Amino acid sequence: MKQLFSAILVILILSSSILAQKKDIGIIKEGGNAFWDNIESSLDSFNEKKKAEKKIFEIDLSNFKIPGSVDEFKSGWHNEPVSQGATNTCWSYSTTSFFESEIFRIHGKKIKLSSLWTAYWEFLEKTEEYVNTRGESYFAEGSEANAVTRIWNKYGVVPEEAYSGVLPDQPFPDHRAMFAEMELYLGTVKATGAWNMKSVLGTITCMMNKYMGTPPSEFIVDGVTYTPKTYLDKVVNLKLDDYVDVVNYLQQPLWEQVEYEVPDNWWHSKDYHNVPLANFMKIIKNAVRKGYTISIGGDVSESGKVGDMDVCVIPSYDIPSQYIDDYAKQFRFSNETTTDDHGVHLVGYKEIDGVDWYLIKDSGSSARNGKHKGYYFFHEDYVKLKMMDIMVHKDVAEEFLSK
Repeated sequence: MKQLFSAILVILILSSSILAQKKDIGIIKEGGNAFWDNIESSLDSFNEKKKAEKKIFEIDLSNFKIPGSVDEFKSGWHNEPVSQGATNTCWSYSTTSFFESEIFRIHGKKIKLSSLWTAYWEFLEKTEEYVNTRGESYFAEGSEANAVTRIWNKYGVVPEEAYSGVLPDQPFPDHRAMFAEMELYLGTVKATGAWNMKSVLGTITCMMNKYMGTPPSEFIVDGVTYTPKTYLDKVVNLKLDDYVDVVNYLQQPLWEQVEYEVPDNWWHSKDYHNVPLANFMKIIKNAVRKGYTISIGGDVSESGKVGDMDVCVIPSYDIPSQYIDDYAKQFRFSNETTTDDHGVHLVGYKEIDGVDWYLIKDSGSSARNGKHKGYYFFHEDYVKLKMMDIMVHKDVAEEFLSK
């Protein structure tokens, strides 16, 4: 009995000691294996093909007397430049910016509109045409300035605060993954003949809502509830029919309204007034001197484009200034050294030694590598030779379109 009591006493003493010890606890922390990460990155680096250093050929600007700053230009009011990020929606950014300037010029109101709202509905319009043509129509991110008026007339428009088109905390717009999914899906639709319009539009809509967010059917601004159509009518309040598209090329008859024959005019609009180069430039010069701005598009893949200097010029080794005419311009368009690859907003001008320089507001990435973020300075010759089409208010164009 005495031995049993001693054993019980020992057990109680040990139990008391165990209970007195501090309990261990667990914590949540970031995981990882630093050395494995080192192995992985080292092997990735080893296996990756070494990329050749990219070199470009561009002009030495020492022969040009270029503007020194944005402030030197006589400019129409415009919102601050914004980046289109990793998207190919320059057509919407530039033309939306143009209409913001028009709202201020006509009504004195400073408004920031959503560029990606227009791009969203344009994707749906392209999808519908893709189904209707059984995959024969052009499906890409690009479009033209007059797509903006077409979309607004059908769907209305919204301010940036109502629909940004980017996800929360996303630093820049990014359509790369979205467009890849859309292309893959539509390719499958074509391959399998699954041409159900409702189903295809619904799937594309889901993809866009995932990457761009769902556009609103109504929203509140300054305590007032609007739909996109009522916002267009009551706040934007522009007569969209007052804006004309002008092109200059010889492959279509001059002095007629013609189709602009580029892939991004995917709906084959024939609304473009085709005029000689002299009249094309007169419209531009007349507009900027009267305080108007212009939505303008053309080619920006040139050795005369120097991003870190914010300048675009035509070098004499390309063509001397005095030889730039309708034929030189058409020659480059026909051999595809001039393409319709970028839309920008021409917001001002400065005359140096009798020649215009134009202040260009640009949503593209290269416009942010120089000193004047979001801007380029285009020499008059660059606009004359490389810019193909413009949208402008009819009041500054009609006298040059009268023929």
